[in-house]
Amino acid sequence: MEQNIAVGLDIGTTKIVAMIGRKNEYGKVEILGIGKSKSLGVHRGVVNNITQTIQSIQLAINEAEAAAATKIEGVTVGIAGQHIRSLQHSDYITRPNSETVIDEEDIERLINQVHKLVMLPGEEIIHVLPQEYKIDGQAEIKEPIGMYGGRLEANFHVVVGQVSSIRNIGRCVQSAGLALEGITLEPLASANAVLSQEEKEAGVALIDIGGGTTDLAIFRDGIIRHTAVIPFGGNVITEDIKEGCSIIEKQAELLKIKFGSTWPGENKDNEIVSIPGLRGRDPKEITLKNLSKIIHARVVEIIEQVYVEIKNYGHEEQKKKLIAGIVLTGGGSQLKHLKQLVEYITGMDTRIGYPNEHLAGDSDDAITSPLFATAVGLVMDGLKRQDRKKAEAVIEEEIQAQEIANEEVSEVEKIEPPKKQRKSFLDTLTERVKDFLDNAE
Repeated sequence: MEQNIAVGLDIGTTKIVAMIGRKNEYGKVEILGIGKSKSLGVHRGVVNNITQTIQSIQLAINEAEAAAATKIEGVTVGIAGQHIRSLQHSDYITRPNSETVIDEEDIERLINQVHKLVMLPGEEIIHVLPQEYKIDGQAEIKEPIGMYGGRLEANFHVVVGQVSSIRNIGRCVQSAGLALEGITLEPLASANAVLSQEEKEAGVALIDIGGGTTDLAIFRDGIIRHTAVIPFGGNVITEDIKEGCSIIEKQAELLKIKFGSTWPGENKDNEIVSIPGLRGRDPKEITLKNLSKIIHARVVEIIEQVYVEIKNYGHEEQKKKLIAGIVLTGGGSQLKHLKQLVEYITGMDTRIGYPNEHLAGDSDDAITSPLFATAVGLVMDGLKRQDRKKAEAVIEEEIQAQEIANEEVSEVEKIEPPKKQRKSFLDTLTERVKDFLDNAE
């Protein structure tokens, strides 16, 4: 596999997508190949059948490999699912010497302290995202490194998930013959693919409506402020149609995609779809108005739950207002009139998010569909991780070169070696999942 290629693997409830991408000379992401398979063995974002999930992953990977004519070795995987929750937490450290400036190690110490938080059994901290810092009571500091102070405190956005679910995903990836290069929270991946920097600054809520779950990520001042996973998505809408119209799932899904609308008012009473009956039975006639009523009821429920989360974040306070409103993405965002309905329920500006923010200009329309937002985000994440690794390798070399140089010069003129960057927690989590899997065999 070429060094500058990254692969995103989106293990969803409805579909599994493998996407291969690389950076072109303009720094944009170029998608080389894409493979998708029906996801069997995943329920509401959580793996519940390892064997089926492994087979689905292999199908998607083979298809992507064929499309890009390249071999896939390692992947960046997204985690979502109903077990993800987030909380706000503030913590502080007292520095032994306030005469020296705050450096990476102090922040490391502070973050490690947050990791000692006691969680529910089986839960583990996935992400610790610093919001803003306080030094000796001076608030709203974005970057504390290089400042003086004795007491360093920070507010953190802490994302928590079930260890077993994360390990199961790791296990599936490994058993499919792939290396686990990185783990990312899916709402964050979708956000990176779909949102512009201006939106993240102004304040925006990204709603990713998938098959099994609806993910929410809220940004303000360029920082992630709130995440939530709501255990409903497009599949419950299909279920409702299936029950409400007494038809089989395949037909319900087709009806939803072809004729579904979230706004019953626009359908006239005489618009009817005829569905072939099973095995020689008479065909069924379904009015589009009824279909829309069923969809409308469920979509309203999903959006209202999301809106509760947006209010929990504090959108109604002047200081926390989300000026850029809402961006909808994911397969479920393609329902007709959804934008208008969301604006009606929340009173917030809404647009549909296509993952073309960072893609090369000549990308295929199929790839820039909201369906693939998470996969594109995971590819971007994988590419970023590679850039970081390259930078670390360069720093390592510099450090070694400095050490050799230092041995040659006298004590007086020793040169400061460059500082190594601290690992993001997800890198550490990935390593821990890898170690666990290696030792468990």
